[in-house]
Amino acid sequence: MLYLVLAIAIAGEITATVSLKLSEGFTKLWPSVVVVAGYALAFTMLSMALKMGMLVGVAYAIWSAVGVAAVAIIGWRFLGEHLNPTMIAGLALVIAGVVTLEIGRIH
Repeated sequence: MLYLVLAIAIAGEITATVSLKLSEGFTKLWPSVVVVAGYALAFTMLSMALKMGMLVGVAYAIWSAVGVAAVAIIGWRFLGEHLNPTMIAGLALVIAGVVTLEIGRIH
């Protein structure tokens, strides 16, 4: 259940961040509404995950790393943004750091 709550937080953050691009500086109504709702959902669910006992460092690391990777991929695949091998290596390092934090938490 804890990881489901965190997954919902991540989905809210990803949706809000992509919508931030689509809102064109808050000049488009519906993407702007999605930004506010998405971030509200993201922070609410992240706070619930913390209340349920997840460590703040681990929760934030997973939340932010998955969000960064997903938004970069969405930007590349659907928004015409550039993703080069150096950027892919950076994303891999971020994910590796999160995995290392999770392993450290377990041991």
